[in-house]
Amino acid sequence: MTLSDNARGSLWMGIAMGAFTLNDACMKAVTETMPLYQAMFLRGVLTTVLIAAIGIRAGTLRFDWAPSDRFWMALRTVGEVGGTVTFLTALRHMPLANLSAILQSLPLAVTLAAALLMREAVGWRRLVAILVGFGGVLLIVRPGTEGFDRWSLLGLVSVAFVVLRDLSTRRMSSDLTSVTVAFSAAASVAVTALAVLPFSGWAPVRGAEMGLIAGASAFLVAGYILIVMAMRVGDIALVAPFRYTSLIFAVVLGWAIFGQFPDAFTLLGGAIVIATGIYTFHRERVRGQKLAQPVKAPLRLR
Repeated sequence: MTLSDNARGSLWMGIAMGAFTLNDACMKAVTETMPLYQAMFLRGVLTTVLIAAIGIRAGTLRFDWAPSDRFWMALRTVGEVGGTVTFLTALRHMPLANLSAILQSLPLAVTLAAALLMREAVGWRRLVAILVGFGGVLLIVRPGTEGFDRWSLLGLVSVAFVVLRDLSTRRMSSDLTSVTVAFSAAASVAVTALAVLPFSGWAPVRGAEMGLIAGASAFLVAGYILIVMAMRVGDIALVAPFRYTSLIFAVVLGWAIFGQFPDAFTLLGGAIVIATGIYTFHRERVRGQKLAQPVKAPLRLR
């Protein structure tokens, strides 16, 4: 049976989310016995080498950046490093599914930030959906209750850093290849972890721990490749919502590996965030179709 482009894109996206979540599970498992920054450094080095090998083979790893791209790359690096540090720190202390549920608010947060900071048009329907979605986030973290702690707050800080990363990526020129961006991100995380290592300590690396680090790196690179494949073959508005399958993978892996299962409030909040996120994708698609309708005067597209 031959799959349509949208079906293949959706499949690649779902598998990519599984790969990213397996990376998270490996890192959560290894940081139970290994210092966090040591694990970040080892994964960063392996990931950088793998991405460099792919980029050199494909001829897409380039460093002749435009001056404007250097600024946005620097800002993106702040978001990448900050998001990685806060996410992995929270992940050490939180159930995988709970943190994943918080991260599902990322598309909503990016849309809101783009409207506030980049003056992108957001209709009232999407604005209401975003507000409802953030209500779902409050159900997940439940401020003021015993279930709320600094790790939940750190998960929200991670979302803010990733919003900075994604908005900076939007401002980069098309001359900056995806492999170059991914290489710079992996290298910046490795260098940051190396700088902190003298203060955080180094523990002997056992075979099982190195296996988890290698697995995390492989899953991270696989997720990167698959998500690029997904976005290239299908309609983005149909493929992008399959990002939310990461919560399903997180629930299953959290239960199977760590014996952790989210409570009813977390599941309900996650469902609200996902539903509103899918709705915002739908409204964005509808708006795109309206803008794409032919008009009397020719439009210059870029």
